[in-house]
Amino acid sequence: MSVDSAVATFVDPQAGLRVSSRSGSGFAIEFDTDAAGSGRAGPSPMEALLSALAACTAMDVASILRKKRQGAVSYQIHVSGERSEDHPRVFTSIVVEHRLAGDVNPEAVRRSVELSATRYCPVSAMLSAVVPIEHRFRLMRDDDGEPVSGLVVTTGPG
Repeated sequence: MSVDSAVATFVDPQAGLRVSSRSGSGFAIEFDTDAAGSGRAGPSPMEALLSALAACTAMDVASILRKKRQGAVSYQIHVSGERSEDHPRVFTSIVVEHRLAGDVNPEAVRRSVELSATRYCPVSAMLSAVVPIEHRFRLMRDDDGEPVSGLVVTTGPG
């Protein structure tokens, strides 16, 4: 069994909501929210959660595409989440869209996204336990310039 850890410290407990966090491996992340009159120093914890999902699935998909010898020249992951109006304002749905360009086979992209969403990405697995996540892709191919896109899979409770 492996253990991950983090320590979060309030920057100024008397003002604002800025928190500095340090992972067990030594990396720092600054979190902040929209406190009245303050300049933000970092993402909110909920934005960071979406960023963690994007990073986790991106690492999986990029690794799988490399193994398949696919020539992506650009790759972005856009993640958006809808939140409830009532506290604790949890995500009620999340959409992950993988946006690629290059000499890449659409089926290779589809299968890579599917494997990340259903087998490899632990952040996706954790979030899928409580919220539906729609995994999509959009590919701009070198050969014809016409985008190829589609829904790969929806994961989540139920």
